[in-house]
Amino acid sequence: MARRVPLHRSLLVRLLASSILVAACAVAATAWLAAQTTEGAIREGQSRVLADDTRIYRTLSTYAATHAQWTGIDPILRELSRDTGRRIALTTREGAPIADSDAGRGSPPAFRRPSAVVDPLAVDATLVPTTGSDRIDPEAVGPFRLTDAERAQSRREADTALRCLRTAGRSGDLTQRPNGRSVVTIVGEPDTAGDATGPGVLPTEPGPLPMPASAAGSAGPQSPSVTSDAAGDRPGGAGRASNNAVAQSCGLDRPTVPTATEHKALDELNGLFAACLTRKRIAPLTLGIDLTWDKDASPVVARDVAACVDTARREQLTPYVVPATLLFVGDHDGSTAPVFDLSRADTVRIAGVAALILLLTAAVTGVVAARLIRPLTALTDAALRMRDGDDATRVDLPANHEIGRLAEAFNDMSEHRLRLEEQRKEMVGDVAHELRTPLSNIRGWLEAVEDGVAVPDRALTSSLLEEALLLQHVIDDLQDLAEADAGRLGLRPESVSPHEVAEQVVAAHLARAGTQGVELVLRADTDLRMSADPVRLRQMVGNLVSNAVRHTPDGGTVTVHAYRDGSEIVFEVSDTGTGIAAADLPHVFDRFWRADKSRNRRTGGSGLGLAIVHRLARAHGGSVTVRSTPGVGSVFAIRLPR
Repeated sequence: MARRVPLHRSLLVRLLASSILVAACAVAATAWLAAQTTEGAIREGQSRVLADDTRIYRTLSTYAATHAQWTGIDPILRELSRDTGRRIALTTREGAPIADSDAGRGSPPAFRRPSAVVDPLAVDATLVPTTGSDRIDPEAVGPFRLTDAERAQSRREADTALRCLRTAGRSGDLTQRPNGRSVVTIVGEPDTAGDATGPGVLPTEPGPLPMPASAAGSAGPQSPSVTSDAAGDRPGGAGRASNNAVAQSCGLDRPTVPTATEHKALDELNGLFAACLTRKRIAPLTLGIDLTWDKDASPVVARDVAACVDTARREQLTPYVVPATLLFVGDHDGSTAPVFDLSRADTVRIAGVAALILLLTAAVTGVVAARLIRPLTALTDAALRMRDGDDATRVDLPANHEIGRLAEAFNDMSEHRLRLEEQRKEMVGDVAHELRTPLSNIRGWLEAVEDGVAVPDRALTSSLLEEALLLQHVIDDLQDLAEADAGRLGLRPESVSPHEVAEQVVAAHLARAGTQGVELVLRADTDLRMSADPVRLRQMVGNLVSNAVRHTPDGGTVTVHAYRDGSEIVFEVSDTGTGIAAADLPHVFDRFWRADKSRNRRTGGSGLGLAIVHRLARAHGGSVTVRSTPGVGSVFAIRLPR
């Protein structure tokens, strides 16, 4: 019977206590976090702070994109600070102050880290979603900004286009791009039946556009296209034909005509672009007003050209925008966010929910722990039964969880232990049998001599000596195996030649092989060296050769091959003997195993030779393998590290 475990050492109690402790900490942390994030005041405050920070960043980014210096930013900072209740400061990357909304109000604590970097040439796309993939602020147009006269002319042309659309029964919206160009957008449904179209953008004269991800096309401005998802606007439909007709009649399909300002800015941009192309050793190209070039190019060249466009734009815009500046936003006392206090009712509510969660956690943990203890108890009882001699004990648990897998491992261990016990008993019987035969022969002959039945002549002495040698051989094999099992097998490694070892083994077995009519062949590389115990190495190869000769019929061949395979030296012994059945291959290295159970000690060996080879190979850090085909032969291979 299992000894009762003290209550304070019980796994159930410890698991329950640990779970309650962990649950208490988790509930306390979760309650605090939930209170902070779910409180209405905190939610509103966070939303307001986020909106205010976005407004501050966008305002300052727009100012930086349209001015070359921060001169005149102080009134804007004070107005933003008054509207948002936040302190706003700007410094250079080196920390030199530029502007501060709290300037002149004392020296509040300095901010620890900047809130953002205001750089019109590398804006935060999450705060300015209208930014293209180049991250250049849309308001940064630099020398492409139209003069007042050019803006007025663009507006007059847009008004003319709108009047034309109204005359054609269509309507449109008028918007203005950052550089001052006016853009007309067709909206609404046409008056004629079957002429349904969706909205389409028809710029009167579009200004410079952000560089697309893969720019390729003609240098000349492209006519705007009218797109729609309506059924009548599919290719060949009445809607597309109507859009094209309206665009043509109102002059919206005419190519873009750059103004004088844009001509000058575009020439400057092309100069920077050409310099970049020259540095990259790319043939000269010319950018159009829409920032596309006039030749097709391979993907690799297109990427380099696109990079030059981006570089040229940044070089051109740099004098017209403010350099990168650090932005600090926080409270007037230097903290980064406002503090909100919880009401007493909220605190009591959170404490009540935490207590309820703690109670539920303890109850669930108790149930789970009880179910966990039952299989552990079953495993403990099975282990005690095994200790008391029940080697066939088993634990039946599903293996779909950790304890089930432990039970499965326990069952495997029990089966392995049972097999080892059976092998031990078989080994004791085999050892007794192997020793009994030569001892019985020796005793029988000695008794015959004592009774006067046999004459103690030279032949009898030779027979008794042969039996004693057989007995000594079995004892030596058992001793080698015992030392190998105990890890006390003494090895004396030295530099040896695999060719010499194989040659010595072949020479030692030539006489026996010739007596049985077996040809013994040596194939070994002569330029190999390795570190190994030469005596044990000859013993391993000799056991394999002896075994191969014994099982090879008259006229057969046994080949000893020593060669290098990567970082290993391989001794391969192959024969043309009877072979080994596939079912017997896993047992060839077991002790006292014989393929033919009817073989006696003289014809079948002791059954220890291959087991000794296996142990010696492992002692050298190597391995031994076998492959065999019945009726064809077997191949044993010893693989040892160099």
